[in-house]
Amino acid sequence: MTDLIYEKRNGIAYLTMNRPERRNAMSPRMLVQMADAWTDIRDDPAVRVAIITGTGDKAFCSGGDTELLMPLVNGARAADDEWEQRFLREEPRITQTAFLNPFAIYKPIIAAVNGAAVSGGCELLQGTDIRIAAATARFGLREVPNGILPAGGSLVRLQRQIPYCKAAEMILLGDLISAEEAWRIGLVNELVEPGRVMQRAEEVALRIAGFSPLAVQKSKEAMYRSQSSPMEEACRIQQQCWEDVVAGMS
Repeated sequence: MTDLIYEKRNGIAYLTMNRPERRNAMSPRMLVQMADAWTDIRDDPAVRVAIITGTGDKAFCSGGDTELLMPLVNGARAADDEWEQRFLREEPRITQTAFLNPFAIYKPIIAAVNGAAVSGGCELLQGTDIRIAAATARFGLREVPNGILPAGGSLVRLQRQIPYCKAAEMILLGDLISAEEAWRIGLVNELVEPGRVMQRAEEVALRIAGFSPLAVQKSKEAMYRSQSSPMEEACRIQQQCWEDVVAGMS
């Protein structure tokens, strides 16, 4: 059994975190496989859009599997297999790429949040573009109450995606919030019944896949590159992407 199922169909790449017995917690193997998958998605011109989800209906992802990761990272145990050896050899690139933090993919990424997105799962969510969540899902960052930092992106991205005070509340208190609250503050786009999460994500993905890939990718590129830029620089990036699309039409 693979920790990450990676498939491609009809211009859509599917990533499924596949450790339901551990609430899809991220193992070293999963992080390596996810980094490889994101790299392939970026480089494969046949892929128009990606969907990431988790196996089962309990969890999208419960974060890093601390029982496997922490002893490996701090040297308390040796690597058990080639995945763990590669994880240690290529850190921190593996983790940064897996969490899309930073790793630029200008193809849209849709999160199909089938259950709880906690800690690393919530951080991974912030690297996606459109988020379809089950109405029963919950969200939160449990790192600070456990004595560590949510450094997989939340300390930088979350305050840019939702109101600062809500980001501070989620990070500093570590309480889980409901799907309704996540929707209210803009952390997710849409809530659906639990059994319709993947169906709705595929509907959105197929619609995007039917658009001009250049227009889609240049739109995301402009948003991604300009989000922390001064206005003048942001407008320059926008103009450059516009010119790239026009040139591609000729």
